[in-house]
Amino acid sequence: MTSARGERSREREVARFVEQLTREERMLIVLKRELYEGSWDAMVADLQARLQGRPYVFKLANRISDDLERIARLRKFEDERGVDLSEMVKLE
Repeated sequence: MTSARGERSREREVARFVEQLTREERMLIVLKRELYEGSWDAMVADLQARLQGRPYVFKLANRISDDLERIARLRKFEDERGVDLSEMVKLE
């Protein structure tokens, strides 16, 4: 059972994480929500298809490998904390 104190601590941790996101990470989170219906799996599959020269949905210039690493980091954070960053991140 999660205590109220534990929940507040988790919320502060998530807020700190969101504040430290780079513009590129924020963009990926927004794209996950807007283009991939909230699915990291769909986004990763799309980027990997692009790298392999197969048909793809969205073009992210020449930074696909970097984006795949960013996605892994963001996904891990979401999975470990049980949060969806796309509910908290807006592009500025």
